[in-house]
Amino acid sequence: MHTFPIRSRLARGAWMAAAALWLAGCALGMRPDAPPLALRGAPPDALTQLRWLDRVSWGANASGQAEVAKQGLAEWMGRQLEPVPQPLPPEAQAQIDAMEIARTPVDTLAVALDAERKAADALPDEDQKKAARQAYQQHLNRLAREAQQRFVLRALYSPNQLQEQMTWFWMNHFNISSRKGGNMRALIGDYEENAIRPHALGRFRDLLGATLRHPAMLRYLDNAQNAANRINENYARELMELHTLGVGSGYSQADVQELARVLTGVGVSLQPADAPPPKLRPAIAADYRRQGLFEFNPNRHDYGPKTLLGEPIRGRGLAEVDEALDRLARAPATARFVSRKLAVYFVADDPSNALVERMAASFTRSDGDIAATLRTLFESPEFTASLGRKFRDPVHYAVAGVRLAYDGRVVANVGPMLNWIDRMGQPLYGHETPDGYPLHEAAWASAGQMNTRFEIARILGASGALLFRTDAKAPLESPAFPPLAESPAVREMQTGFGAGTREVLAQAKNPPEWNTLLLAAPELMRR
Repeated sequence: MHTFPIRSRLARGAWMAAAALWLAGCALGMRPDAPPLALRGAPPDALTQLRWLDRVSWGANASGQAEVAKQGLAEWMGRQLEPVPQPLPPEAQAQIDAMEIARTPVDTLAVALDAERKAADALPDEDQKKAARQAYQQHLNRLAREAQQRFVLRALYSPNQLQEQMTWFWMNHFNISSRKGGNMRALIGDYEENAIRPHALGRFRDLLGATLRHPAMLRYLDNAQNAANRINENYARELMELHTLGVGSGYSQADVQELARVLTGVGVSLQPADAPPPKLRPAIAADYRRQGLFEFNPNRHDYGPKTLLGEPIRGRGLAEVDEALDRLARAPATARFVSRKLAVYFVADDPSNALVERMAASFTRSDGDIAATLRTLFESPEFTASLGRKFRDPVHYAVAGVRLAYDGRVVANVGPMLNWIDRMGQPLYGHETPDGYPLHEAAWASAGQMNTRFEIARILGASGALLFRTDAKAPLESPAFPPLAESPAVREMQTGFGAGTREVLAQAKNPPEWNTLLLAAPELMRR
């Protein structure tokens, strides 16, 4: 770690200059104390650097290529692993700033929506009631659409590309679906913004706790209905099976039941922030907690003795939950389960046990530090050997295509991209079951999927200007296709293409057809 130690012989002016340089570097997104990645072997050539960029980011492009070349791959990776806040392009940030989800705190929004729903239900006239209920549903749809749009804008343009990759990964790992009833569509944007993104490269235990305390998770997995003498095991089961320990790790149905009892009383309140707490017995009144929409209601909690994973729970009230999460987050099975899933995402559908064990050791040694675990992954020979081979799921395919085609231009309308992702079967926040979208090639490589991707390649390659048209009836700019052949990143990519792809590209009759064939090439299906 590089620091600026203060010694008695260091002149005040020199110290101030050093501090100014450090702050300036942070303002530019450069973190002097972020250690570079330890790359083994000879320095990577230009094509290998591009393949690293294609895997770690949401898709390689010329501007990213230039940034990696300027900083050096090891330094660039170090800064991706330990990012500092960096601004989006002004045109992208302006789109986000205009969103209701960016302007209104989620607790204010949820309370207002609940009042809107109740007012619609109370209307005496059936036609008015139907119209009001429809307006309420449309409001929820707009909020969910804003969350999708914000995600895509950040994936396209954030300088902290690994953080955005990991935000998607954890959103999928701790999956919730906007298709569940109630106000889930209003909550999902805040879930990503405040439960997932801040912890995407931090400590797993902090991430686990943030997801547990978010009303979206508590509503999605029904823990808001979990109470003493009325136990709901849904969240407890998925917390162990999908979020931490994994299937076959040795926990029992009795452990699920005990964890469900620990989680009783953990729920959601849509009461205004200044509303008084519920009436509580003096013996448990001090245990009540309320933060935003999150509520721990002692009246609903099972205060009986509990044993989890062979050890008694010693805490009381909400402290029981933290004790249980500590136990789950630090279990060896969790280190292996999370490490394997990260390796599947970044390396191969069936990663080696040796790699997973090295990652799990880093996870355990660092107390669940996600960036430290990823550093072990990225420094592995298995990662380097896998470059260019990992199949893109639909979200990665759509975002990578636009990043490559329109590098340097901010999309004005991400609607077509969202439609492409929907057509390929992976709508954002749309997976209805808590297991999240599959990460394996077999789930996305069907003949029907490839036909859809070819059609999307044709649209983007020949009329991609529709992404810059906010009015669907407005004429497209001319030319309506991106100058892909002029991209330095595309020229470098071609040096690694197979003979068959190069031959097909050489037969293209015009630039739009060349673009289409490039974007549909087998090499562009992988990262």
